[in-house]
Amino acid sequence: MDENTRYQVLRNDEEQYSLWPVDIEVPAGWQPVGKEGTEAECSAYVDEVWTDMRPRSLRERMENAEA
Repeated sequence: MDENTRYQVLRNDEEQYSLWPVDIEVPAGWQPVGKEGTEAECSAYVDEVWTDMRPRSLRERMENAEA
């Protein structure tokens, strides 16, 4: 990867995260979360906020099964 590439952090409806170059159109199903920077900066942000790797639908099913 080019060290000069600027990235943005994306999140989908399942609350999964991805890094995406800012100069490439955001793919369908993903939304920017407002964080942009170097690959390292964006990766550190994702590490901080994405603490439960399970998709949202799985977390909800597991929570409903416990209730």
